[in-house]
Amino acid sequence: MQAYNIQQGIVCPMDRANVDTDQIIAKQFLKSIKRTGFGVNLFDDWRYLDEGVPSLTGGQDNSNRPLNPDFILNQPRYQGATILLARKNFGCGSSREHAPWALSEYGFRTIIAPSFADIFYNNCFKNGMLPIVLDETIVDSLMQATFANEGYQLTADLERQVVTTPTGEEYGFEVDDFRKHCLLNGLDDIGLTLQQSDAIKEYEHKMMQKTPWIFNKVQA
Repeated sequence: MQAYNIQQGIVCPMDRANVDTDQIIAKQFLKSIKRTGFGVNLFDDWRYLDEGVPSLTGGQDNSNRPLNPDFILNQPRYQGATILLARKNFGCGSSREHAPWALSEYGFRTIIAPSFADIFYNNCFKNGMLPIVLDETIVDSLMQATFANEGYQLTADLERQVVTTPTGEEYGFEVDDFRKHCLLNGLDDIGLTLQQSDAIKEYEHKMMQKTPWIFNKVQA
């Protein structure tokens, strides 16, 4: 997992409350357990004018699909955005981990909102993304600034736990120590387990001495 420390980037405003995971990545695209290939179908129902078809059933050339010009991600001023500014209860709905996969592959590693669905919030940290909770009045102010200023950027500093605006305002946010440690060091569940590899090997060695029959190869 890629470590996260500081991210400065263009902000894309998602001015909708209760954006659920089926809107983030639609159910027809959940047939793969690989973490890649979902970015092109992020917000598929809103982003394109036709119906999305998963690649496992033949798929389609997304570069030739008709775009919805009214959808925020398709507007030229937000191309290359890496920080998503959202409204309350972002990521509600089902627990699909494909939602953060799609957001991350598209380019969003930071999401700022007044609140998140609990499972989505946890899944973000597991996939190298930083979900930041800020007061709704602050989100309102940032939303207005983003609409008013093309190319508006924010800086998210995980070490200091602050979001900084182009004019120098700083807004603090909370993150528990364990999640912060994992993000700063690029540790997902597998990475955390591998940190205990010596202890695991020692345990396996002891078990081989104590119960050697468990480690016998099974004969077909």
